[in-house]
Amino acid sequence: MLLEVLRLRPDEALSGAVLAEVTAVYSSNRDFYALSGDFPDPDDIRPEQVAAALAEEVANAGVEVLLARVDQRLVGVVITLARHPDPVDPDPWIGLLLIDAGEQRKGYGREAVGLVEERFRAGGRSAVRLAVLDNNPRALAFWTSLGYEVIDQREDLQLGRPCAVLRKPL
Repeated sequence: MLLEVLRLRPDEALSGAVLAEVTAVYSSNRDFYALSGDFPDPDDIRPEQVAAALAEEVANAGVEVLLARVDQRLVGVVITLARHPDPVDPDPWIGLLLIDAGEQRKGYGREAVGLVEERFRAGGRSAVRLAVLDNNPRALAFWTSLGYEVIDQREDLQLGRPCAVLRKPL
């Protein structure tokens, strides 16, 4: 697996073939988006909605969008934050991990997380955090199986949804 940094400036919109690939990954995760409410209709996620969501992400300093590719085929998307908006939080964050629903349970999620952790470790970071929506026990089981531990319960900053905050020392 390769993690490719999606070079996207906040003032430009993603378009073309890459947008189609990324939209396919987002759309394949209908169940997640039904839980999260991030898109108005989880059964009809449109390219322009994905482009707008990515533009909103990269408008924040220190955000990277990583494309997980296997044999040049997009199997996942990872969004990382160099820093959480809370200034007392010292750790980088994994803001989103999406593996194409047709490619799940093949180890790609674990592999992508391992590569992200190695990127942070190589950058001198000593731990990583993430949040899991309380209504997503499957995701919580995935992350805890990778050694992440629940350290807090709070609402997410974007929509005020209840979440478990997890952390893993690197």
